[in-house]
Parts: sequence; structure tokens; C-alpha cells
Amino acid sequence: MKTQNTFSILIWINASRAKNNEADLFARITVNQKRVNISLKRKVLLESWDKSKSKIKGNSQEARVINNYIDQTQASIFKAYQELVNERKLITAEAIKARFLGTDQQYYSLQNIIDYHNTNFAHKLNKATLGLYKTTQSYLMEFVLKEYKTSDIYLRDLNYSFVVQFDNFLRGYKLSRNKKRIGNNTIIKHIQRLRKMVTMAFHMEWIERDPFVKYKPSFIKKEREFLSKEELESIENYSTDIERLDLVKDLFIFSSYTGIAYVDIMKLKKDNVVFGIDGNKWIITKRQKTNTPVKIPILDQAQYLIDKYRNNERAALNGTVFPALSNQKLNSYLKEIADACKIKKNLTFHMARHTFATTVTLTNGVPIETVSKILGHTKIATTQIYARVIERKVSDDMNALKVLLNTKSEQGSEVVQKKSNS
Repeated sequence: MKTQNTFSILIWINASRAKNNEADLFARITVNQKRVNISLKRKVLLESWDKSKSKIKGNSQEARVINNYIDQTQASIFKAYQELVNERKLITAEAIKARFLGTDQQYYSLQNIIDYHNTNFAHKLNKATLGLYKTTQSYLMEFVLKEYKTSDIYLRDLNYSFVVQFDNFLRGYKLSRNKKRIGNNTIIKHIQRLRKMVTMAFHMEWIERDPFVKYKPSFIKKEREFLSKEELESIENYSTDIERLDLVKDLFIFSSYTGIAYVDIMKLKKDNVVFGIDGNKWIITKRQKTNTPVKIPILDQAQYLIDKYRNNERAALNGTVFPALSNQKLNSYLKEIADACKIKKNLTFHMARHTFATTVTLTNGVPIETVSKILGHTKIATTQIYARVIERKVSDDMNALKVLLNTKSEQGSEVVQKKSNS
């Protein structure tokens, strides 16, 4: 088996096709007696060409420029050959030419990975999540245009500095709708989406290094707001003749006693209400956000609301349990209810889900594993953000224990006292 390649470079002019006494300049690569030519995009006077030296005769300015170009070309071709040898690639004249011209390697850009991601994940991500990616991508290309004065950038040019600069760009960005700056946690989410796309490019070998190796994002921990038992009862007791407010109140209460998010309540159909393993009614559905199955035993408060809207015309028209209402209007109307109920918290519909996790379940002793399952969390760590409620219950239970122990201690002292007196 042949293990050595014969390799040579020849610089020559095509004198047979000369015009006006000028001939085109070429480089010829030969490997194992097979050759290819590369046009060097230069013309040479026939009488100035030294065939034996493959150079221009003399020491004129023009001769020095072309001869220097010839030297550089030979060095670049040899470098291309050496790279292929080091990479243990098949050595052919065509392969060396392709490496020299840069056509053997495709250099992917940021826009390439964005297009690839959106095309291949359109059916895997829900519409809302894909929308968040497109927002990140919009910020990203706006940053590239501003900082690099170009509409795109090669992935090979991404580095730690690029990530830090993008982070800084987002921190200084003012949202046009309210002139506010983007919050820290939202910025980290944008960076995470960029990282997922770049990591995908890295795994596909579109990029040689991971620019995120040294980047350490830091989330600012925020307490999840929820309603106390008294606040939840104030909404339950709220009464109104305004149909839209009554519907919003009912939807909020339903979420507070099931833990179901807004988007999943709007999609809830009568077929999702079934008899469970215990013979009681359950809601069996999937979370749109994660496509995770959830099975929820129906509490009396939730069943009452299902029955209330059983014959609702708007709900029947859509084939859903409840009439449809946009999330924007829902949260807007909740502000009215909060004012009427004298609730000072920034009441949003998602707070109902937090209230279910805390006030309704964990505070009442439902194990965190059960709560996690009902909420459709894929990791119990996600549910543990509500752990402070458990700590509060531990405190209450321990205080009750203190009272019990103190009572027993007092009773014991009284018995001892009576015995000593007798």
C-alpha cells in the first residue's frame, strides 16, 4: 500500500493563449502525477517571464510586487498541503486546491444557526417558547449590527468577549413601550437561549470552541408571590353583577384550587374531566409549556365552577369547560378585583398557581412530591421554590409543640406540688 505522496507546486504562464503579448499566471499543484491549475488573476509580459525560475525578470517595482505575490502563493499552497497531512486527510491535488481557496470548509454564521434552530425546532417547541427565541434573536442581530456594523457574523468569531458585550448591550437596552430597561433575570434568559443555539452549533461541529466556558450567569432570586388564606377568601367572597369580572374571579379561583395555568385552562375540554382511580372526578390533561401529563383530583371548589359553566353558550361554542378570555384582559380585570378586595399585591393570574402550591396545598400538609406531580413540574427542585411555606408550617407546628410541652410540664409541676403538699 502506498503511504507517500509526491507533491509539487509549479508557477507558470499560459503563453499559448497570450493576448497583446500578455499571458495569464497560474499555479499548478501536482500530487501523484495528477494535477490541477489555479488562476492567480495576474497577467505577465511574455518577455519578462523567467521560465527556469518561475519569476519575473529584473528588480522593478512591478517585478518585486508580482514575485512577492508568487512567494506568498507558494507558501499558502504548501500550508494547505501541510494542514491536510496533519489532519490525516486524503491528499489529492483537488483537496489541496480546495483548502487553499477555502472551499473545503463551510464557515457558518449566526444567522445560519438561527435559521437552523427555528426550522428544526418549530414543531418541538410550543408557539410561546419559539416566540421568546425569536425575540432573543431579534436583540442578537440588532446587537451585531450596532457593534460590528454588519448584518451577520461568523460563528468562529464568537468568543467570551462577544457574550459579555451582548450581556452589556441588553443591560443598556431601553424598551420602546415604556422606556424601562430589561431586568437581570430576563437578560440571563436571553443569554441562555443564545447559549442553547451555540451549543447546538458546537455539537454539530459548526464551531470549534464554546464561547460560554468562562461565562457565569447569575439569577437574582425572587420570592414567588401568592395569596394568603385570608386574601384568597376575600376573592372567593367577592360578588359582582359585572359578567366579565365574575368570570375572571371564577377562573382565578379555579386555578387556585387546581394549579392549572391560564393557557391550559383555556384549552380544558369536558373530556379532560374523568373518573379517576379512586372513583372520584379528576382532571387529566397536559401542560402546553412542557407537554407534561398532569392528573389532578378535583376539589369541591373547582367542581362547583365546572358545574357553573356546564351550559355556558360561549364555552359550548369552543367545546371548552370555560369561556375564552385573553390573558391581557384577564390580568387587567384582576386589578379591579384586587382593588375591590383591598389586596395590595400586584395580582396576576399566574399568582393563582402559586397560591395553589402554597396556601392551598403545602401549608395544609400536602407532601411536596404530590404538589410537584399535580403542578406538572419535571423536576422537584422547581417545586422547592415554595419551600418557605414548608418552613412556615414547621414553625407553626413547632410552636404548637412548645405549647403542648409547656402544658404537660405545668401539669407535671402541679402533680409534684400536690404530692409534696400531701
